[in-house]
Amino acid sequence: MIDLLVVGGGPAGLATAIHAARRGLDVMVAEPRPAPIDKACGEGLMPSAVQALEALDVPVPGRDLRGIRYVDAAGERSAEARFRTGPGRGVRRTVLHEALAGRAAGLGVPVVPRHIREVTQSDAWVTADGITARYLVAADGLHSPTRRALGLAVRPAVGRRHTPRYGLRRHYAVEPWTDLVEVHWSAACEAYVTPLGPRQVGIAILTSCRLPFDEQLTRFPALAARLRGAERTAVRGAGPLRQQARTRRAGRVLFVGDAAGYVDALTGEGLTLALTAADALVRCLREGRPEAYEQEWCRLSRSYRLLTRSLLWIRNQPPLAPLIMPAAARFPGVFRSTVNLLA
Repeated sequence: MIDLLVVGGGPAGLATAIHAARRGLDVMVAEPRPAPIDKACGEGLMPSAVQALEALDVPVPGRDLRGIRYVDAAGERSAEARFRTGPGRGVRRTVLHEALAGRAAGLGVPVVPRHIREVTQSDAWVTADGITARYLVAADGLHSPTRRALGLAVRPAVGRRHTPRYGLRRHYAVEPWTDLVEVHWSAACEAYVTPLGPRQVGIAILTSCRLPFDEQLTRFPALAARLRGAERTAVRGAGPLRQQARTRRAGRVLFVGDAAGYVDALTGEGLTLALTAADALVRCLREGRPEAYEQEWCRLSRSYRLLTRSLLWIRNQPPLAPLIMPAAARFPGVFRSTVNLLA
């Protein structure tokens, strides 16, 4: 019997496995998808995420990011905030995955091509498709099958307060024009521009409108003009983004990353929370107090949940949504403080 089975080999699962191996636990990862694993995301790491990767001895190449800039759809008004604690990093999701997978392999963590369909547990162990472990960590994504199988998923009410949101991402072969993550605001959606390399930027659109990427991009005329005629990749999508979990622990099964619950990608904190929560989870297991993980997760995610929910609430109020960008420009000190609280 091994100490820990991690279900899901994305960044959250691999970070959990790395922390576990470094603390002397016998750990295995079950992941049916071949590496490297791609995903529709903004691909911008906040400074705290870069620092968490450095603590894992995971070198991640990419483009340094010095801060965040909000821009209106016409490109006429903007507000920017520089990071105070060091740069973030723009990095392709596949490159990040390869770096984490290489570190896990170097620590001797086996990754088995297994799709986990059934989980049973007792007071002393967990069994998942024939693999027995003292604990199981579910890092199986936004729509976690493990979360659903254990009856821990919460279906959010749909309405003005909880309009489903989706993410779309595409890469463009253009020279980055800034060392900031740009967030372009329109009346209905946001476009996130992340510099990734000498001639590559990632464009991630967060929206509640089920329309094709190119049609969404027309809402941002200044951005669309910069990208016109550039070579581009296929579009990847994800959503609905808001996913709730009743708890982060059920017996000997614990949840990390998007599987633990997700509000929205609006503040860009998803990977930071996944990496820091992975550390807290393994520490709780190593100390023999898995019950403490729920409180640790709530503490680590508090600012993310509060700020993201508040910004989403404003975004969903038609009279208030158009004021987000002007308010950031009008009160630059508040904008800088908010960005650096997240960073």
